[in-house]
This record gives sequence, C-alpha cells and structure tokens, in this order.
Amino acid sequence: MEMKGTAEVLVLSLLESRARHGYELAKLIALRSGGALELHVASLYPLLYRLEKRGLITGRWVEKPNERRRRFYTLTPAGHKALTAQRRSWRALLDGMRAIILPAPAEEKAP
Repeated sequence: MEMKGTAEVLVLSLLESRARHGYELAKLIALRSGGALELHVASLYPLLYRLEKRGLITGRWVEKPNERRRRFYTLTPAGHKALTAQRRSWRALLDGMRAIILPAPAEEKAP
C-alpha cells in the first residue's frame, strides 16, 4: 500500500513510547499493520534525517558488545507537539472517510 504522507505520523507515533532504531521502526510498521504497510529503507532513513533536521526527533549512536552500532531515535518536545497536531488531522480525515465509505444505518438509507 502507498504510504506517501503517512510515514511521518507512523514513525512519530512509534517513537512516542520509547527510543527505537530504523530497522525496528520498519519491522513494527509491517507487523502492526498486518503487512498492509511497509516502509522501505530507501524512504525510511531519508525520512528520519528530515525529522531530525526539523527538530522533531533526536538520534544517538549506541554500541553494544557483539552487536553493530545503531542509531536510536527519540521524540523531542517539538515532535510530541507535531504528533498531536497530525493525529488531530488524521482523526478528522478518517471520520470524514468513514462517513462516506461505511454503509449508513438502515434508518438513514434512501428508499
């Protein structure tokens, strides 16, 4: 499924609870969406860099013994604010789509 315009809110939402690295973000998006959504590395890392440049997330390198070095991203206060605003917009969009796409109750249907 095409994710243009949705990836930012998905990433910010997943970073709300704790710091995560890019590969984990991609896997969680696929897992939680039942495979309906995928965020490929070619678009994920440029998105993470843009979010960091805009001050919505911060990244730090973490090295653990016997593991490769990974960059973990955390939501900033500005990122929390942006996520709140994006959720509000998404709720309004989804409510509007639901009103059109889902069948109306029997009493509202035209004869």
